[in-house]
Amino acid sequence: MRADAMLRSYPGDVDLDHDLLTRALDALATCAQACTACADACLAEDMVADLRRCITTDLNCADVCTATLRVLSRHTGYDAAVTRGQLQACVAACGVCAAECEQHAGMHEHCRVCGEACRTCEEACRELLASIA
Repeated sequence: MRADAMLRSYPGDVDLDHDLLTRALDALATCAQACTACADACLAEDMVADLRRCITTDLNCADVCTATLRVLSRHTGYDAAVTRGQLQACVAACGVCAAECEQHAGMHEHCRVCGEACRTCEEACRELLASIA
């Protein structure tokens, strides 16, 4: 867990729950990768036209997760309002992407895997968000 090691090496105070933050960082990285790979796999499917919305939601979710990962990795000058807003956006993006991928999960294994990663990330971000005062 590099996220945990990096958090422990930070020379200042981290204003977020360490365990929840570590879980969210790991889930964000996993989700961003799964969404990117799922979008690519959708493009390789013969029925790619039927997967346009899935591709778009995958790419949106990957971008939001990556941005959230970056925001949560910065603790100097921490701003709770920015962190809350970013986590809220990520919860929304993950929920939309998971719902879309779940519609295709019976036909495409990559969508099933991606949907699970999105749900895990959605929950991790929701838990971290709830812990912010």
